[in-house]
Amino acid sequence: MFFWDSTMVLLIPAILLSIYAQFKISSSYKHYSTIRSQSGLTGAQTARSILNSNGLYDVRVEPIRGRLSDHYDPRTRVINLSEDVYQGISLSSVAVAAHETGHALQHASGYFPMTIRSSFVPVANLGSGAGPILIMVGLFMPSFGWLLDFGILAFSFAVFFQIITLPVEFNASNRALALLQEGNMLGSEEVRGARSVLNAAALTYVAAALAAVLQLVRFILISRGRSDD
Repeated sequence: MFFWDSTMVLLIPAILLSIYAQFKISSSYKHYSTIRSQSGLTGAQTARSILNSNGLYDVRVEPIRGRLSDHYDPRTRVINLSEDVYQGISLSSVAVAAHETGHALQHASGYFPMTIRSSFVPVANLGSGAGPILIMVGLFMPSFGWLLDFGILAFSFAVFFQIITLPVEFNASNRALALLQEGNMLGSEEVRGARSVLNAAALTYVAAALAAVLQLVRFILISRGRSDD
């Protein structure tokens, strides 16, 4: 949790991977943000073109504040692109916009992992917020020790959410690269740059999933340690 004990060493691999992933996405995004796409399309135009070619005329593309704050909202059917991506004509802008459009295509086609993930959002949010609190109460208040197991169960839903996110993100990236090639929006050399950006972004999700799994294992070990006392 938030205090040090011997089980903390389990989190070291996830921490190191997370640091590397953040460095990788930052460096890759920054590098390819300086390289203009040959098509000259902005991120917004890229997304709109892909949406229209797939008949998704009702999905909107809108700018949003923040850096790397891009996301697709299935509730409103809106692709939100950070201002740099929305207006940018770089390989990074095109790649990120295509990736988020990939999520819109997943939603439209009823992509099963995305359907599961969307339905798990409320439970996952509750588990990630309440789980650690219940675990802490169960640890420090023996009379409420049952809360420890209940907290672990709640946190496991948040872990499942992180795991199911992986195929959703990988599939969106694969769709994006295929669509960019099929639509002749990027040349073969440019696709390599776009792939570098999307692979770096995917690594951040891998790091988050690993951290969640290892944290869950840590909680279970702590619970078993208390049972043996």
